[in-house]
Amino acid sequence: MGYEVTKVKKGEQVHFKMPDPAFYEALGYEGMKDLMYRFYDEIYESAIANFFPQDEEEFNKVKEKNALFFIQLCGGPKVYENEAKGMNLNEYMIRLHDEFSIYEKSRYEWLGCMETVLRETDIPQKLKDDFWSYLENFSKLTVNTFSDGSVYYAAYTQALEDK
Repeated sequence: MGYEVTKVKKGEQVHFKMPDPAFYEALGYEGMKDLMYRFYDEIYESAIANFFPQDEEEFNKVKEKNALFFIQLCGGPKVYENEAKGMNLNEYMIRLHDEFSIYEKSRYEWLGCMETVLRETDIPQKLKDDFWSYLENFSKLTVNTFSDGSVYYAAYTQALEDK
């Protein structure tokens, strides 16, 4: 897979499939933490670093919290339940991004950082492709600010999880 990124269409229903639990199984708990820590290290050096705390200690807390999110999302233990306050993890993530102005350009940068670490991760490409497909599609729902100056907050009902 070429880690393709498709455009966001404001208001369009987004189809996505949850990551195959085999992705988590291939990496394990510590491997998932390592993947996400490397990802956030890429973010820290990217054009979207301003969305994250610049204090190293605070940034490390974000890395830990977000690693736990992805561990649970990918089929690992339920280590993010308290943070999501009982809300569906995907819905929680959409709402969490509402407080930021997320442009499509920011989404491209975020996905580019993930592509870098996925290319460096030694698991079967099929598993990486599956995870990428989830991220590429789902991330469209976090974009809320558009180049025409308009703002649009996706409702979770616009996300359609394909089984």
